[in-house]
Amino acid sequence: MQNDTDGAGQGTTMGALSGGDLPTSLLPPSTAGSIRQSLPEVHGSVAVPQGVGWLRKLLAFIGPGYMISVGYMDPGNWATDITGGARFGYTLLSVIMLSNLMAILLQALAARLGIATGRDLAQACRARYSRPVNLTLWLACEAAIIACDLAEVIGTAIALQLLFGIPLIGGALLAGLDAFLLLLLMSRGFRFLEAFVATLLLVIAACFAVQMIAAAPPVAALLHGFVPSTRILSRHDMLYVAISIIGATVMPHNLYLHSSIVQTRAIGNSVAAKREAIRFSTLDSTIALMLALFVNAAILIVAAAAFHGTGHADVADIGQAFRLLSPLLGLGIASFLFAVALLASGINSTVTATLAGQIVMEGFLHLRIPAWSRRLLTRGLAIIPVVGVTALSGEGGTTRLLVLSQVVLSMQLPFAVIPLVRFVSDRELMGVLVIPRWTTWLSWMVAGIILLLNGKLLIDTLLG
Repeated sequence: MQNDTDGAGQGTTMGALSGGDLPTSLLPPSTAGSIRQSLPEVHGSVAVPQGVGWLRKLLAFIGPGYMISVGYMDPGNWATDITGGARFGYTLLSVIMLSNLMAILLQALAARLGIATGRDLAQACRARYSRPVNLTLWLACEAAIIACDLAEVIGTAIALQLLFGIPLIGGALLAGLDAFLLLLLMSRGFRFLEAFVATLLLVIAACFAVQMIAAAPPVAALLHGFVPSTRILSRHDMLYVAISIIGATVMPHNLYLHSSIVQTRAIGNSVAAKREAIRFSTLDSTIALMLALFVNAAILIVAAAAFHGTGHADVADIGQAFRLLSPLLGLGIASFLFAVALLASGINSTVTATLAGQIVMEGFLHLRIPAWSRRLLTRGLAIIPVVGVTALSGEGGTTRLLVLSQVVLSMQLPFAVIPLVRFVSDRELMGVLVIPRWTTWLSWMVAGIILLLNGKLLIDTLLG
């Protein structure tokens, strides 16, 4: 274990851009000194070709978007989407769409912060806030990562049970053995890691494309589901699931992750080079998050078509969904594809959550511990409640725990979103790469919506 300090300290302003300086006239007024690199072992390790066509340049930037899109279709999404589809039909498709649009905006801001300042979100918080504020933000983010890890453990354990008959407790314990997966993948290079993640994402998308075709949902009802309904706010049960969908979709730790991994590209230090990197990185994450939108919508659509209105509206359990899908859809392979996609989702989420945990700890605390020990620690904290709840309440208890973990994630969102919006709208920090005024207003509107929804859910829950 190593506790590093670089003299930046809390409450200081941003240091100079990594890898060299911009012309003095283009630098934010507050920049001074040097800054540590985010993920130094892979920082600037992916070459960006110069003097090539638009498509080849885009291909060089494609990768980080798919890494962060994993968090938008992890096992936590499955429970919330299945519950939403089975109980409320296609109504919550509008929530999936709106939360995905919010995610596209927020991830674009995270990428801009990392590229423009050379610091990830955690490093920016450490440099701009006091120690007590930083500790609060760090604890909130760690809580979000543990909640995400909880969903991964449950999802992986359920997938292992469905595919191989391994008991849930045994599957949860086996899920702890993935601590070395990231180390293995990272040793092959960051592009190999990105390719591994993207391949599993395509597997997930293909599995649900087949199931959605088999479900053959009514087009009119499906399209109507994308229109927001006031019923979502007036019904506590629907609002609870809606906010859990937001929590499952917009991941707090993804903002920290994205602001760091965009720095794996070896870009120039001129404003023009950084503008180009921001443009291509935003396009990369937008395309990837559209894939996440398809997967999340497909899960809810399949659940709505198969369970809602067929006497199975109470299906809120991934295991139940697995057993009912094939007979209800009339496709023998549907349940198998469902379980394969779930396992791929759990494995992918493991990789990105481990990376996010490393970024958060190094950024906030300047504390470096081996990735395998970090992984075993967070995974152990997630396994304990899963094993306990499974032993006491069985499979149904783990599903309720899965949905609850997504609500916890949603509650942590403001702790990441508010600092991010503040930073990217700060001209002193961002210089000429500050976001436009209209984007600032839109970003604060998104932050306000998140705060209002969380506040309403908390009040309704406290009042019963």
